[in-house]
Amino acid sequence: MEMHGNEIIAQLLLVRNGFTLDVNLRLPGRGVTALFGPSGCGKTTCLRAVAGLERARPGHVSVNGQIWQDDAQRVWTPTHRRALGYVFQEPSLFDHLTVHGNIGYGLQRTPAARHRVTLNDVVDLLGLGRLMARRPQSLSGGERQRVAIARALAASPRLLLMDEPLSALDAQRKAEVLPYLEALHRSLDIPILYVSHSVDEVVRLADHMVLMDAGRVRAHGATRDLLTQLDLPLAHGDTAATLVEGTVTRHDALDHVTTVDFGSGELLLVSAVPHLPGQRLRLRLQARDVSLTLAAPVGTSILNVLPATVAAVTEDSPGQWMVALELGQVRVLARITQRSALALGVAPGKALFAQIKGIAVVS
Repeated sequence: MEMHGNEIIAQLLLVRNGFTLDVNLRLPGRGVTALFGPSGCGKTTCLRAVAGLERARPGHVSVNGQIWQDDAQRVWTPTHRRALGYVFQEPSLFDHLTVHGNIGYGLQRTPAARHRVTLNDVVDLLGLGRLMARRPQSLSGGERQRVAIARALAASPRLLLMDEPLSALDAQRKAEVLPYLEALHRSLDIPILYVSHSVDEVVRLADHMVLMDAGRVRAHGATRDLLTQLDLPLAHGDTAATLVEGTVTRHDALDHVTTVDFGSGELLLVSAVPHLPGQRLRLRLQARDVSLTLAAPVGTSILNVLPATVAAVTEDSPGQWMVALELGQVRVLARITQRSALALGVAPGKALFAQIKGIAVVS
């Protein structure tokens, strides 16, 4: 059943074994939306209910106008008839098939008239060309997960569901796969629901975020906004970070410094990868890497010294404060000691300078 719309609707009530999932979401119909929260908060259950692997009662699920479940109208589309791709924590590839055969299985599931993604598309996007004749047993964990993603994409889904696809990988393999996930975000017009409990993954990949707690939605909105809300747990602790998006204006090949215009100023970062002018970048600033000063320093090694105004302050932990700063239209977090905050007179409305090392700005 079709209806007009460019959004993902998930209204789900599911009760089982003393746990209740109760969510009412209207999410963007494009880009990456992260379902984020601690283990046991209902992220995977929500994903499985959207896929039809578990049945919410009552429930309503629609993806960009296509209704998959509407109990009020007695509409229920079984999982195998939903135009979705699902990537699990473990790749679960067919061991008797080559990489080519595994990806081809995804193509065979989809009628030719519905093909929007070709075999060459997914092979190129996920860097699998040299692996096509190999079998899963001979692949690394990161390579197997890339094949699993390719198989899901080959089915030309209306929606791609990813359930902590990096959680089974070590740090090296995660670093191998993340750039390919970023490429999916940039290159494909397929909405993605991405389950994660890693702030780093969410900041790198997600445009929109749903913060879940005990089966319910605590907050949802643009990732850059939720990360800096001091009344939410994301803006606290050692992993607190800020997402800043901007456009490359220049790259100096001699000292590997890239300059990014973020609309309210410029950020300089050290990057071994040359970035071309006009390229869009997502930059991550760890709150612990942002320091404050009352006057612009002279003769400093710090590349980024930006005028800022204190927007809000809260205690982060004993002896440490989290400070929300406004850099023009962009909000950035700084995690500093209580002693420093008091010495600087940090309070809402205070004008000062934020200092950020170029090596601490990550793209």
